[in-house]
Amino acid sequence: MKPRARNLILDLMSAAEGRPISVREAIFACALFGIRENNVRVALVRLAADRLLESAGRGLYRLGPLADELAGDVATWRRVEQRVRPWQGDYLVVHSGPLGRSDRAALRRRQRALSMLGFRELEPGLFVRPNNIEDGVEGVRQRLYLLGLERDASVFVATDFDAPRVERIARLWDARALNAGYRRWRRELDAWLRRADRLEPEVAARESFLLGGRAIRDVVFDPLLPAPMVDAELRNAFVASVRQFDAAGKAIWAQLMASVPAKPPPRRAVAARRRS
Repeated sequence: MKPRARNLILDLMSAAEGRPISVREAIFACALFGIRENNVRVALVRLAADRLLESAGRGLYRLGPLADELAGDVATWRRVEQRVRPWQGDYLVVHSGPLGRSDRAALRRRQRALSMLGFRELEPGLFVRPNNIEDGVEGVRQRLYLLGLERDASVFVATDFDAPRVERIARLWDARALNAGYRRWRRELDAWLRRADRLEPEVAARESFLLGGRAIRDVVFDPLLPAPMVDAELRNAFVASVRQFDAAGKAIWAQLMASVPAKPPPRRAVAARRRS
């Protein structure tokens, strides 16, 4: 599936890790996915108007404060093992009952925040997950707020659920599918890396972007369940494979982007080439 210019540009800026990206680099990168130059320029203007990008000089952009904060939080996937701690059998709970559902944008932000931290809905307006992430409930609360949860939501720790609810909580996640996904991703990423040096640079860049993006998204949205709910060692091996793939993909893109000319050729030279 061809990515949208808006999403591709934001991903490109995030991967640059603070280095400004030129308009020509953005056009070049988007062209690899069949996105027209005009669409790229329109997307850049709109992203800047939404404060997701900001000018870094003539013809240069970097992430704006709004996108930079979220990108920094998403980037924690690289050290995801550090976010997990031993589970004592208690649960993190979010109560969103008093929050409205008519504001669709707010509802999307709320659902994204809860999904990114692995919460599942146990009962209407009551979301739970094992209390085994971050440094404690305050850390979870602040991450949820940063990711889009309204501050009127209640975030707390709960214990002593009755036996039927404990059983229902355990079924909120498909642990078998998660473990199978960890194995599948490792095989797929490792197989691609073994054949990457036989691909044309443009093909390698395009494929690494799409495949790596999907893998990183699975890490970002992984619920980080504790053992024995999932195979935690298998998950760590999967994350290590994604880190290796991400590093290889960045090297491929860096080499390709280094070939982008700093300035377009003079119009006379272009016209002369066309006549010849």
